[in-house]
Amino acid sequence: MSEKPIFALMYDFDKTLSPKDMQTYAFIPAIGMTEGDFWAECGRVMRENNMDQILAYMFVMFRKAKGKFLFTRDTLRALGEKVELFDGVETWFKRVNDYAEARGMRAQHYIISSGLKEIIEGTRISQNFERIYAAEYCYDENGEPCWPAMAVNYTSKTQFLFRINKGVLDVTENDGLNEFMEEDKRPVPFRNMVYIGDGLTDVPCMKLVRTNGGRSIAVYQNNNEAVNTLLLQGRVDYVIKADYSQGGNLEKAVFAIIDQAMATNITTQMHVQSMEQAQAQARETLVKELEHSFDRMKIDNGLEGQR
Repeated sequence: MSEKPIFALMYDFDKTLSPKDMQTYAFIPAIGMTEGDFWAECGRVMRENNMDQILAYMFVMFRKAKGKFLFTRDTLRALGEKVELFDGVETWFKRVNDYAEARGMRAQHYIISSGLKEIIEGTRISQNFERIYAAEYCYDENGEPCWPAMAVNYTSKTQFLFRINKGVLDVTENDGLNEFMEEDKRPVPFRNMVYIGDGLTDVPCMKLVRTNGGRSIAVYQNNNEAVNTLLLQGRVDYVIKADYSQGGNLEKAVFAIIDQAMATNITTQMHVQSMEQAQAQARETLVKELEHSFDRMKIDNGLEGQR
């Protein structure tokens, strides 16, 4: 574990870091559909098969790509090159890292998204993330999808917060995730977390982080009415326009949260040290009392000086 406290930033992807759903930029045009028709087809497949929403869109992508283009891990990653990003996103990570470093913390960035991991891996910002937790396919020997490997929906997103909290980042490691770990032994306390998302699918993560001492930010593009409701309901801490530019409100908010987290870490460590000192003194006092009681017992029983 780093000697510096870790400050973790978790992001949804679609409409949080990117203005539209990632399929919109290259995949949907490649299969000759409109955005509305594609998502309507996903909804129909979901309802007709009583299917998880994420598995439904993964199935539709796989089926619609047949005969249109080669559908492999590499071609999916190539789609990520076309994904657009909000203003300031490309320089955001270094600015946050530098600020955290100057305040005595180490920033880590994570994606927790219901979008497709392979496409996110192909974007020009993918190298900034410690982990990308998102839906993904299992591939055969030809690199073609043969089964879903991971489906990340709005409720399953929360497991990744605990993985980050406990430092159990490998999605195949479940024993370590479920084993008890004392709060002060966890690599990333919730108070050192901020979750940034755009809507209802992020609410379980936003609420979990906020309830446990971290901060949650709801971002919006043009209309903030829906996210204002989340703020009024106590589900998020801040509502801010999705502009990651230097000196913008989002940067100011995250920098202030880092300042607060570092101050809390310092005062928490002072409390722990005071507790350890008090416990040591209490143990020393107890030992002296026991020794005194033993000496009195020896005197009362005429054993003093006898060996």
